[in-house]
Amino acid sequence: MSEKAYRTERDSMGEVEVPVDALWGAQTQRAVNNFPISGLPMPRQFIAALGLVKWAAAGANAELGLMKPDKAAAIRKVTEAVMQGDYDEHFPIDVFQTGSGTSSNMNANEVIAKLASEELGADVHPNDDVNMSQSSNDVIPTCVHVSAALGIHDKLLPALAHLSDALQKKADATRDIVKTGRTHLMDAMPVTIGQELDGWRSQIDHATQRLNETMKRLTGLAQGGTAVGTGINAHPKFGPKVAMLIREFTGVDFSQADSLFEALSTQDTAVETSGQLRVLAVSLMKIANDLRWMNSGPLAGIGEIELPALQPGSSIMPGKINPVIPEAVAMVAAQVIGNDATITIAGQAGNFQLNVMLPVVALNLLQSIEILANAIVALADNAIAGFTVNTENLERALGRNPILVTALNPVIGYEKGAKIAKKAYAEGRAVKDVAREMTDLDDEELDRLLDPAGLTEGGIKH
Repeated sequence: MSEKAYRTERDSMGEVEVPVDALWGAQTQRAVNNFPISGLPMPRQFIAALGLVKWAAAGANAELGLMKPDKAAAIRKVTEAVMQGDYDEHFPIDVFQTGSGTSSNMNANEVIAKLASEELGADVHPNDDVNMSQSSNDVIPTCVHVSAALGIHDKLLPALAHLSDALQKKADATRDIVKTGRTHLMDAMPVTIGQELDGWRSQIDHATQRLNETMKRLTGLAQGGTAVGTGINAHPKFGPKVAMLIREFTGVDFSQADSLFEALSTQDTAVETSGQLRVLAVSLMKIANDLRWMNSGPLAGIGEIELPALQPGSSIMPGKINPVIPEAVAMVAAQVIGNDATITIAGQAGNFQLNVMLPVVALNLLQSIEILANAIVALADNAIAGFTVNTENLERALGRNPILVTALNPVIGYEKGAKIAKKAYAEGRAVKDVAREMTDLDDEELDRLLDPAGLTEGGIKH
């Protein structure tokens, strides 16, 4: 190490060399040295939440008369810059660190203390001041909840509303376009494209409902529990005040958790949240794959719709266009499902009074929220809103669909219907033509019973 490039810092374990231009201190540097694992720092949203929690903590301590107003003001000014991302390069600690996230908490304490000392013109201590009334054991779980709740509230829920609206508009525009339904990927009774899209919209709306229900628990914060849930070294009103200040700052209904012991020792709510994101991912995978099948072709596939042409699809086959947005959405869904597996395992690491896989919970939960929100907007704007319907292909397939004979079952019975369907399929003829030959039904009755649009309305045609 060059003496020109490093300075000596001290902590309870002794001396450590720190880069001269780094805002952090000895404990952060030890973590940097100890965890050269992935190169992944804690997510931006998590660092912003750290800044917000420290901002609220300083405010609460000042209101409770535990910290001088000028010191609290200096801390709060600095933490606002941390929230904005002005000092992200000074939060270098790897995600794969101590399971409590103590390294990241001390990273924030040291950076904020140094900047606040410069702002105040007097010493601000990382532990005694910035970390006053707190422990990593309640700060980090609080940050997990705050960052995830804000990501859902500010980005994911609006994205879901946007997709639901796009699906509703497209469903309205295609409500009278009849197509062959499919079960087991095989021809089935007719549906309208509008009905098909209404099923997708319902999936998205139910995802929104599930997330809103989970938010009631995600907005419960561990702050005030300090080391083990008893609230040691924190004023009894500290945790509720922190939650109140965060609530006022964000407009999200945060409060202190019902049980601080649960809030520190488990990540059950994060696991629940991830589970809801997994359900959403499964829904998006279904929608993406349906779009890919419907778009397949243009000549040898189903070819019911044509997705917007966004980019060349092949480096060797000129003119090929691929369904790139549904493919990207499907990959996002796969990633989210994998993230959920990690979060589920991490949730099991709640040993006695503390969960010790908090950083990896934050990484995966926040990534899932971020990529889902972005993919959902892309799906709405670049696939759903712009696809066109190939009515000629729809009508051609519908007219030759032998399964339409199902509508005749109440009149002629299942056995005769099966014979008509088999003959129609084998000879490549319309069901109506074969039924005319094999039943006593006249053309008017056959037209009424086999009307594809009428068959999408359900019920028995008497």
